[in-house]
Amino acid sequence: MAAVNVGELLNDDRRIVPLFAVHNFRDLGGYPTVDGRRTRWRTLFRADGLYRLTPDDARAVVNLGVRTVVDLRTNNEIRERGTFPVDDYDVAYHHVPIIDATWGETQTPEFDDAADFLVWAYREMLKEASPRFADAITLLSQRSVLPAVFHCAAGKDRTGILAALVLGALGVDAATIAADYGLTQDAMQRLLVWARDHHPELARLYATMPARFAAADPRAMAVILDDISRSHGNVRSFVRDIGVSESAIRALDEALTTR
Repeated sequence: MAAVNVGELLNDDRRIVPLFAVHNFRDLGGYPTVDGRRTRWRTLFRADGLYRLTPDDARAVVNLGVRTVVDLRTNNEIRERGTFPVDDYDVAYHHVPIIDATWGETQTPEFDDAADFLVWAYREMLKEASPRFADAITLLSQRSVLPAVFHCAAGKDRTGILAALVLGALGVDAATIAADYGLTQDAMQRLLVWARDHHPELARLYATMPARFAAADPRAMAVILDDISRSHGNVRSFVRDIGVSESAIRALDEALTTR
């Protein structure tokens, strides 16, 4: 693969989809793969809590061509906060809960470095929830669901791992995947600024939670991808080993990349 300017890829005007109440809605298109392909634009998106969408936001999402919303949050999060307004739009909704309880509902260890916490958390998530990630990847391999968006609460952890697995399975290199994950750092800042003025309850939640819960350090994603490389050779082999069929992986290639 020829050398690429990761900064230019990240800063492409098509990357971030500007919305009023959702701040981490991003297009996964335009990333090169090791065999010379590129991920398709306007086909797969990652996002934060779509339950916050205003009517104008929701119309903007639908106008992108989105057919399917894949919600990775827990049952409790959905009960407490709601979902994408599926009754108002012709959009399919799939609930694929990656974890059963959020960090705030469980005991988690403390670390001096937030990146160390994220590495611990993501290792635990992959150990416990790999079959659920496989289910989400298999769903996204179906051309009939695309264009699609998958999301959790902040679009950071569950969403970040799923994005890394999809991009890695397509052959995007680890440095680009970690850099894409790192874009969430700016998105979190946008969310916090917006919440102070428009969503005081959310602002209080972030103000009182441990800072490590809101971190999005790309070093953590780099470690996780290195773990996978060491144990499975590459991400494509890993997703196959956790239950994604070879036919689904080929379907991902066909649907999500172009030469």
